[in-house]
Amino acid sequence: MKAFDYSLVKDPQYFCDNRMEAHSDHVYYRDGNEMQTAVQDGTETSFRYSLNGLWKFHYARNYKSAVQGFEKEDYCCYDWDDIHVPAHIQMEGYDAPQYANVQYPWEGHEEIYPGQIPERFNPVASYVKYFTVPEHMKGKRLFISFQGAESGLALWLNGAFVGYSEDSFTPSEFELTDYLKDGQNKLAAQVFKWTSSSWCEDQDFFRFSGIYRDVYLYTVPDTHAYDLQIRAIPEENLDVADLEIKVKTWGKGSIAFRLEQDGEYVLEEKKSLTEAGNEEANAEPFYIQKTNSSKTVQNSFVWKINNPKLWSAEDPQLYDLTIELYDEAGNIQEVIPQKVGFRRFEMKNGIMTLNGKRIVFKGVNRHEFSSVSGRHVSEEELRKDLRIMKQNNINAIRTCHYPDTSLIYQLCDEYGIYMIDETNLESHGSWDVAEFTKDYTHVVPHNKPEWLDMMLDRANSMYQRDKNHPAILIWSCGNESFGGKDIYEMSQLFRKNDSTRLVHYEGLFHDRSYNDTSDMESQMYPSVEAIKEFLAKDDSKPFICCEYTHAMGNSCGAMHKYTDLTDTEPKYQGGFIWDYIDQSIYKKDRYGKEFQAYGGDFGERPTDYNFSGNGIAYGGDREPSPKMQEVKFNYQNITAEVTADTVKVINKNLFVNTNTFDCKVTLAKNGKVIRTEALETAVEPLSTKGYKLPFGKAEAVGEYTVTVSFHLKEEKVWASAGHEIAFGQYVYQVKEDVPDGKSDSAETAITAEKNVCVSDAFVKKPQIIRSTHNIGVRGEHFEVMFSVLNGGLVSYKYAGKEMIEAIPKPNFWRAPTDNDCGNLMQMRYAQWKIASMYLSHKEYRKGAYGPSNLPQAEETDHSVKVTFTYLMPTTPASECQLTYEVFGDGKVKTTLTYDPVKELGDMPEFGVIFKFNADYDNVQWYGLGEAETYADRKKGAKLGIYQNKIVDNIARYMVPQECGAKEEVRWAKVTDRKGRGMYFEMDGESMMFSALPYTPHEMENAMHPYELPQIHYTVVRVAKGQMGIGGDDSWGAYTHPEYLLNADGKMEFSFSFKGI
Repeated sequence: MKAFDYSLVKDPQYFCDNRMEAHSDHVYYRDGNEMQTAVQDGTETSFRYSLNGLWKFHYARNYKSAVQGFEKEDYCCYDWDDIHVPAHIQMEGYDAPQYANVQYPWEGHEEIYPGQIPERFNPVASYVKYFTVPEHMKGKRLFISFQGAESGLALWLNGAFVGYSEDSFTPSEFELTDYLKDGQNKLAAQVFKWTSSSWCEDQDFFRFSGIYRDVYLYTVPDTHAYDLQIRAIPEENLDVADLEIKVKTWGKGSIAFRLEQDGEYVLEEKKSLTEAGNEEANAEPFYIQKTNSSKTVQNSFVWKINNPKLWSAEDPQLYDLTIELYDEAGNIQEVIPQKVGFRRFEMKNGIMTLNGKRIVFKGVNRHEFSSVSGRHVSEEELRKDLRIMKQNNINAIRTCHYPDTSLIYQLCDEYGIYMIDETNLESHGSWDVAEFTKDYTHVVPHNKPEWLDMMLDRANSMYQRDKNHPAILIWSCGNESFGGKDIYEMSQLFRKNDSTRLVHYEGLFHDRSYNDTSDMESQMYPSVEAIKEFLAKDDSKPFICCEYTHAMGNSCGAMHKYTDLTDTEPKYQGGFIWDYIDQSIYKKDRYGKEFQAYGGDFGERPTDYNFSGNGIAYGGDREPSPKMQEVKFNYQNITAEVTADTVKVINKNLFVNTNTFDCKVTLAKNGKVIRTEALETAVEPLSTKGYKLPFGKAEAVGEYTVTVSFHLKEEKVWASAGHEIAFGQYVYQVKEDVPDGKSDSAETAITAEKNVCVSDAFVKKPQIIRSTHNIGVRGEHFEVMFSVLNGGLVSYKYAGKEMIEAIPKPNFWRAPTDNDCGNLMQMRYAQWKIASMYLSHKEYRKGAYGPSNLPQAEETDHSVKVTFTYLMPTTPASECQLTYEVFGDGKVKTTLTYDPVKELGDMPEFGVIFKFNADYDNVQWYGLGEAETYADRKKGAKLGIYQNKIVDNIARYMVPQECGAKEEVRWAKVTDRKGRGMYFEMDGESMMFSALPYTPHEMENAMHPYELPQIHYTVVRVAKGQMGIGGDDSWGAYTHPEYLLNADGKMEFSFSFKGI
């Protein structure tokens, strides 16, 4: 009897032993009734018996500490711990989750080389499951399927070694028949966290281990379809399609096919399994699997289908194929339901096309991740992800960087999402330094023959399982694994098995020795200019960004530059945002409150901390983050270029007319909707057409927004009828006639809220009270006090209530974002933080500190002006002035002035910061919304009136940082539950407005949300602007120059505030 040899685990040529041959992921049922019940109710086929649930478990730090002989039939494991299967052992309280990006998780602990494995710490998970073969399975061949075990799995049954398998992300299946006994059976498995193959599983993710996907027993009938290959490819003119089905079968009999759509039969035919060629499947293929393979017979069938309805992300037309197998006596043996999508994906003239049209990938990278259960993601979570993607115009997924669970491929077929299916391969840590040293000794797999079979096995396992899904357009050889012959051979495996798809690999950017590995030029995080420059020199292949607009924390600035490029550069065919969801795990702080934990929070080292927080969706509840607003707009397939009374509709859909959507036109005055009309449009795919709007340009004074939006006419599986899929907006002002010499600034067109800010000419002049240490100003319902000693506005009472909690001060700082940290913004702009925190009205004179300049107070015909000068401790020294002009109704016009010092350059923000009591916890604004906006991330926002709670403006980025800003604000107010509070409005130009419970410095000092202080204040920042947030990458890319604050000349900013 063969025994398991643990020493082979460090041999890259030992990656499977007695494992079953890989096959398609089809499901088969006993008959049509069982199939219908399963489809309707979600029940399991009776050919399967789930082993999910509690298993007996033992944890060991390494193989030497593992229980030896536990697999033996007479070794009792009933007193072992219980563990849930499927689950990572790290999510069940054994070992610790460890997040690492490029570095291997054992670095700094053991010095080992590729193929070798850690010995001091390499957790071994020993599992035992006692089971009795179900009555309806007795007497049949019995198999077991592990859908995912990470990273090496050894299996025994009743003490006999059954087999071994690596590749954490595709099924490992074994036949158990010869090892079974009557009554109770003892199934034993050992899962090793790190094997030789772990050198090729260095993805940017949490490092887990264990049996984390479903486990089940299964039997097969006497006549059985072991594998299906379905090709549904239209001919070039798309009027006729070939439906080719290859079936590998066990046993003799006949097979029947029925193809239907919407209840109508397209095909119905029955064939003998001895007809149609009777090809022996042992004819040598490109890749011979090192597996336990029973003899199968391959039968091929081909039909012509006239006028097929074509599958695409825009209109995912699917046909229902039913395959029935019968034995020689005519008894039904199994029924197989299969979705079929007809589509033609190919390269034409150097451009990727789908059904004859140039395709653009509006994609996202998606790690399979749950904050609850790691890489074991529930169906509910999968469906939520895909619903949100479709609702936000995402049309493609790259399965970074391994095959996902089978269900997501079925859902992408159904929902309509293109896929790059990526092989489980990343060896980033093996070549990260070698790229510069040119020493490739330890780079894997590269050109090393001992790694080739493992690589081919991984590619083949993914291909065989997933080959029948129309959503998959591209096979990917892996990620960030340099180049070389081994990866080239993987690409050839895909090509020789499948001529209907293309092959992708990005690593060619670093090693061009096998440039034909990839059918497309694929790069990570190039600038738009770099893409243009590359294509100008070499446009032999289409270009995609397999990763771009790095979405770490508050990011995705200037994303529109990439999506705009797809309209002007035919060879640039889109990209995939990095990435979809924050990889964070629920953990409790010392007080028992749950938070989203990241690298380092589990005591593990080495780690890359919060670098896993790159999602456009939050970890935890998987809800969209504010970045999604911009993604949705940039990815929309309909562009509406709106004027006051017309719209030009640009339909970027490849296959769908705009008449399949409802079009709505909305007119708002000063943010309030005054009219909504329907507009009938009928713009053909890839066409443009102009329309006159249902109403003309307004004449009454005010600011108007015209919004043209497109909505679903009927419910989809991913959204309700009425869901908005695209919009365009136009803003214009109708100004009142003004006499010569008077200002006609934009603010005269905006009618502020009634009785808040009244024209200065109709307000009685306030009273000024001068004294040695204070300057008071009193008017109707209000009092203001300025302190000479404390250097600023110390009191603003309205209706007898004190409004401010601290002296408003000039502010030039924001809490650094993850992108800021990556490009060392804190170092480059550190003087502006110092200026914001430590500016003062005092200076050292004659042995004491006193005001450098007394506040300047002057009276005008309608107001009182008080100006403070602040010295800033920068190098060189600088100063700024803050002027308050108080009117009789309590309005205070505030002006911040700064004469730039050239050596200091620009700044993160230019504005004023206020503190109010936390009771003022509501905010309403007329500006861009509804999510936060920034100078380089506001195209997806609409001008309107929005409101929320102050605390709602804290975005749930994994590390607290700048968030919640609102661009192009006309007016805003913060109020308590009774509606009392402070009102702010622009003065000539719109303003940036922020209302949060914390100052930028409090945000900056916290590494987790739970480290933020208790809420005591509402902190309002009113600013001329803030620098953009950037996002080309998060490790050095600066904010684009046009989104920086211009400090070349005198800077001045005015706004007004008033109690309400």
